[in-house]
Amino acid sequence: MLFGDDESGSSARPDPPVAATREPLDPTRPDFLAGRSVWIVDAYAVIYQVFHALAGAEMSSPRGEPVAAVHGFLRDMLDLLEKRKPDFLFCAFDPPGGTFRDGLYDAYKANRESMPVDLRDQIGKIRRLLEAFRLPIVEVPGFEADDVLATMARIVEGHGGRCLLVTSDKDCRQLLTDQVRMFNLRKGIEYGAAELATDWGIRPDQVIDFQSLVGDSVDNIPGVPGIGPKTATELLGKYGTLEGIYEHLDEISGNKRRENLAQGRESAEMSRRLVRLETEVPLTIDWELGRADHFDGRGAIELCREFGFRSLRERLERLLPRWGQESGTVAADRSESAGEPNDQAIAEDELPWEAEYRSVTDEEQLTELLAALAGAERISIDTETTSTRPRFASLVGLSLCREAGRAWYVPIRAPDGTPRLAWERVREALRPLLTDPSVEKIGQNLKYDLIVLRHHGLETIGPWFDTLVADYLLDPGQRNHGIDELSLRHLKHRTIPITALIGTGKSQKLMDEVPLPAITDYAAEDADVPMRLREPLGSRLDDSGLGPLMREVEMPLIDVLVDMESTGIAVDRSVLDRLGDELARRIADHERAIYEAAGEEFNIDSRLQLSRILFEKLGLPILRKTKTGPSTDAEVLAELAPLHPLPARLLEYRQDSKLKNTYVDTLPELIHPQTRRIHTSFMQDVAATGRLSSKDPNLQNIPVRTETGRLIRGAFVAGEPDWLLLSADYSQIELRVLAHFTGDAALREAFLADADIHAIVAAEVAGVPLAEVTSELRRKAKAVNFGILYGQSAFGLSRSLGIPQEEAAEFIEKYFARYPTVDRFIEATLDAAERDKQVATILGRRRLIDGIRPAEKRDKSRSRNLSERIAVNTVVQGSAADIIKVAMLRVHEWLRRANLRARLLLQIHDELLFECHPDDLAALTAGTVERMAGAIELSVPLKVDTKAGRTWADCT
Repeated sequence: MLFGDDESGSSARPDPPVAATREPLDPTRPDFLAGRSVWIVDAYAVIYQVFHALAGAEMSSPRGEPVAAVHGFLRDMLDLLEKRKPDFLFCAFDPPGGTFRDGLYDAYKANRESMPVDLRDQIGKIRRLLEAFRLPIVEVPGFEADDVLATMARIVEGHGGRCLLVTSDKDCRQLLTDQVRMFNLRKGIEYGAAELATDWGIRPDQVIDFQSLVGDSVDNIPGVPGIGPKTATELLGKYGTLEGIYEHLDEISGNKRRENLAQGRESAEMSRRLVRLETEVPLTIDWELGRADHFDGRGAIELCREFGFRSLRERLERLLPRWGQESGTVAADRSESAGEPNDQAIAEDELPWEAEYRSVTDEEQLTELLAALAGAERISIDTETTSTRPRFASLVGLSLCREAGRAWYVPIRAPDGTPRLAWERVREALRPLLTDPSVEKIGQNLKYDLIVLRHHGLETIGPWFDTLVADYLLDPGQRNHGIDELSLRHLKHRTIPITALIGTGKSQKLMDEVPLPAITDYAAEDADVPMRLREPLGSRLDDSGLGPLMREVEMPLIDVLVDMESTGIAVDRSVLDRLGDELARRIADHERAIYEAAGEEFNIDSRLQLSRILFEKLGLPILRKTKTGPSTDAEVLAELAPLHPLPARLLEYRQDSKLKNTYVDTLPELIHPQTRRIHTSFMQDVAATGRLSSKDPNLQNIPVRTETGRLIRGAFVAGEPDWLLLSADYSQIELRVLAHFTGDAALREAFLADADIHAIVAAEVAGVPLAEVTSELRRKAKAVNFGILYGQSAFGLSRSLGIPQEEAAEFIEKYFARYPTVDRFIEATLDAAERDKQVATILGRRRLIDGIRPAEKRDKSRSRNLSERIAVNTVVQGSAADIIKVAMLRVHEWLRRANLRARLLLQIHDELLFECHPDDLAALTAGTVERMAGAIELSVPLKVDTKAGRTWADCT
């Protein structure tokens, strides 16, 4: 699944998505969906419907591209959200390439015509729209969207939820139950078992057999020749099932009918396999992302502007408050000259907004601006641009503010005839001010603006005050720290919506076509709002003890991130191309080996066929069952691997298939064509623990210690000829943080001696000499060492280790008996969290937490609820995040002075990745280790492991 978001203060900004305050989900609860509705859209079914329905409508974007299907699809999604009010909404797509049914029947769907070109060109736009809207896309290689619907329907039903399948596909009628129904978008009605009985005269459990007899000309499913719907209903009504029909074939009246059934038996069986939907598709559902109050209307609004959807954009503006985002209603429009409120009513909870905004278009006005800014202790800046990606954005204009209510806008690109100064003149005039270290620069998502200005020849120097980061520090659990939200929340002012800026209908304009007075108000406000936020946010940070964290860590970190994102990391596309070819060959080899081990060819991606091979033909033991049959998941296959060569090959096949589909085929599209680098973005305002997050792409999510991760990382290389990459990685930093907080003497001694902490713990808990610790015993100790940081229960440990729950519980109890300081630390953390409704990291970073139970009500079995797990994890993982950020600052500052041919490229949680000249490798390694190890003084040493190589894989 892919999701897009942006939090810049530029013209192309959707602010970060917001979710209204809500209780956290706990998918581990069997009934966590009880009382909730989950709607799953068969995307292509809807897309084809709207495309053909709007075939006569020649709707095109401002660029002349067909967009009728995009418009109709978005309209339908908004109808669902507005009228049906789902709790969760997902979109299922058919994957590119074939599915397992193609291997069952060569003629499957052979009658279908290829997708019309006009529609094919719109599919990418629809996906972009969904990603901008943050509406989850579910797509699984080898399985049709119907199979995804079937699997999710059973999951929803199993967790007590109500599932609505937005599709007209008759195959889905087999899924109908009391809790699973279909929904007809065109008619706006639900379809269930009662409607099925009226239409076909059968029950849902008879749908597969009905279709096996009747067939489906659309999908080229043969059925039984000569058997139509009426006959099928009659036969199933009398004999119940397909098996029942053939068991009583001699009793069926009509020679021709009997003959058709007898001759079509094989066809019926084949049809049955084709129409039966797979209910155990291998997929992972991110329920939080599917929540209907999670979606980001701003991103969709930006694309509506690009596609020319005026009415849908206005509709989205009206819907924004439903997601806790700013309304599109203009509460206080400003006139072109004085900025006075017009006669429109101001909402009760909003305050009047007095402001004077001016444009700077000639030398006299520039002189006045420079005089007004002279001697300022702080200024606020904002850029208007053409792209949400700063590395690729063109500068449209720059706004500046010295005091609340007074701001200026300097146009750089504007409609023909608009007076404006050359950017080179503006840049040199502003350079002394923007590089003055005595002047604080304020802004909203300043990192974005600084990168834009850098790539337009204007370097800037702090100190900084980023209102986005400030608000995040005050409440990291809040999902929206965007400028519009902050203005409403802190200033009681509703900012100018983009629709008010560019107009509507025929008068709609692109950003650099907006008349100067209008863009001046909009852009100057984007500088004015952060200036007004500076005092209240700064005061709250100081009052809550977060001021030092803001000034000494988060704001200086902006310089580090600007350098990292501007540099990017080089990618050798040929490696990815070769890897794609190699994986294709490996997958083919796996297939041949699997067929050989199985003794026949079958559809490897079909759970049903695989189950038949594993458990019926080969006679392997059934370890676990699902509602639809024996499980064939990775855990089961790993347990079966010692018994037969087939399960191990299946695991390799699945791993390589996932690698190719998820990474190798996707990363090349993200490489910058000029730099040959990927310029990811690091976000300071996402992870509530304080960790940095990465997007576009998420390079922190590439597997670390697997063959999959090694192959992908092999494509990331040093960007200069003969240069090397260097990885510097904290060793077991979270366990070291735990040892520091607990003050445990045994843990401290082990780390001081640089001993094998897992073997030490294993020996202590088992009561055996260190030399007698087996690999199995060490594995248990390692699982417990890390598991306790996340509140792992005996059940969870037993599953992860494959041991009885009683044995896992005994090991945990022995662990806490031997390390009582760890137990006391956890309880003390929970006591403080229950009392203060918050926890704090080593640098005082706070996280607000509710739901901690009083000590007397906590489960003595050490089972923790979600809030309790979050509390302990935040203290430990958040402190580790503090340490790596301080390390980045120390290393970055040192590199600026060290005159080394070296650059910091990436941060991957506990790891820093550099590129450097080979002659400077030794100095870079020594200097980096020294500064990382000394980032924050703990009672145990911080150990840093380093490794260099030509590729990222060589450094792992």
